Amino acid sequence: NEINKFFLANPRRNIARLEKDGLIMKKPTVVHSRSRVRERNLAKAKGRHTGTGKRRGTANARLPFKVLWMRRVRVLRRLLHKMRDAKKIDKHIYHALYLHAKGNQFKNKRVLLETIHTMKSEQAKAKALADQAEAKKSRARARLAKRASREAKKSDQ
Repeated sequence: NEINKFFLANPRRNIARLEKDGLIMKKPTVVHSRSRVRERNLAKAKGRHTGTGKRRGTANARLPFKVLWMRRVRVLRRLLHKMRDAKKIDKHIYHALYLHAKGNQFKNKRVLLETIHTMKSEQAKAKALADQAEAKKSRARARLAKRASREAKKSDQ
């Protein structure tokens, strides 16, 4: 008789009544815990479980060369922009170095900074030499003018 009740219990109300009477029991929902996954991910963040034996893709598939390139170029360009805006480098040095960065001349920021320092020192040295040459020329002109005025005085007398 009760088995027939189970077969006839199609509407939801009938099933609810059978459950209330204690004839059928509701199964608990199956738990699919992610605690182990979370724990493993924390370990991976520390660098565990990432050795050569755990790798399935190529180095390029795991972290593309293009992404590394984009990161590096963005860092270098950002530095160049900052230095130009702060008037630490002029637009000519900026442009030359920008093109060098685009052409893969700088491995990292440190190398770019070294290049900037060398270029600035060379520029300062060239400017100092130009100033010295100009001073020498002006002294020579002054000497010539003095000599010409002396000779003019002599010819007048």
